[in-house]
Amino acid sequence: MLVFEALHAFIWQSMTQNNCNTYLIDGAARILIDPGHLHLFNHVRQGLSELHLDLDDLDLVLCTHAHPDHTEAVQLFRDTPVLTTLHEQDWQLITDMLEQYGAALQVRIEDIQPDFFLQEGDLSIHGIEFEIFHTPGHSPGSISIYWPEKKALFTGDLIFKEAVGRTDLPGANKTQLKKSIQRLSTLEVEWLLTGHGDIVCGSQEVQRNFSEIERLWFTYL
Repeated sequence: MLVFEALHAFIWQSMTQNNCNTYLIDGAARILIDPGHLHLFNHVRQGLSELHLDLDDLDLVLCTHAHPDHTEAVQLFRDTPVLTTLHEQDWQLITDMLEQYGAALQVRIEDIQPDFFLQEGDLSIHGIEFEIFHTPGHSPGSISIYWPEKKALFTGDLIFKEAVGRTDLPGANKTQLKKSIQRLSTLEVEWLLTGHGDIVCGSQEVQRNFSEIERLWFTYL
């Protein structure tokens, strides 16, 4: 679906299979955020096809964190010119998981090796300017992406509409999650683009969502 000019969302709606929302920035650069599970990538491929795009037409695949429902499909880009990236701390999380569970996961580390690591700070891609925030809590290397021109914030699994990311997974931390959410709540945001569930639109609704999460969830974290 078209969210606004230059941004498309491939929203995952199945209630029986877990996968993430995937976003496509289609501007001076074509950037895919969170490609999702490998075996469930067809819904993204279909969305790209409807826009007359193929995998080779992308410039960058950016993962907000390392969990398989957000990163597994990066394998599809191994033999393409497309670059892939995530935060170094979550790459360490992946390598630790593969050392322990590699045979069961059936993933080769060389197939998901990022081309570079994301760091906190400014990121410019073909003239599109982003601010990368290191927002640990759901995972140690979770990042959030702020697009100031559009006042759009991609949060991965840090925060959702009326909910927060899990903190019972390896590398998760409740205190860090709260601090990360509070930090993002100070940004001027018109579009809250979450890793699962519904998009939150409108600055008042976004701020209400932050306030309600702090009121309803922080007691339990």
